[in-house]
Amino acid sequence: MTHPRQPPPAQPPQRERRAPDGPGANPERLYTITGGVEGAERAELDLVTLIVARADPPPAAPPEQAALLRLCKSPLSTAEISAYLSLPFSVVTALLGELLAAELVQARAPVIRGAVADRSLLEAVMHGLQKL
Repeated sequence: MTHPRQPPPAQPPQRERRAPDGPGANPERLYTITGGVEGAERAELDLVTLIVARADPPPAAPPEQAALLRLCKSPLSTAEISAYLSLPFSVVTALLGELLAAELVQARAPVIRGAVADRSLLEAVMHGLQKL
């Protein structure tokens, strides 16, 4: 019994490769993205500061700012934003400084949990388990 020859599986489309925006990135492009914002004008943000968008991107927003606003509909840390946008942290802080000044995003300190759990919560859990 002969089997008809099956065509080879379709190849996935090739993704366009672009140069990463990491340490070897094109400095002119990064300068253009940030608008040449100097370090003194950047917002005081660290890697774990949570950012949440307060509004949709305005029609005139540059592509990187629009992408950042769409990305931050739910809170993300500045480190996550940098990774998702493939931009250096310094560029992200410059972009966020502009968005914070325009009140398009809100910066929040991360939620830090106490080292010791609340005693009343532990007792409530214990009593719930004893009732089982």
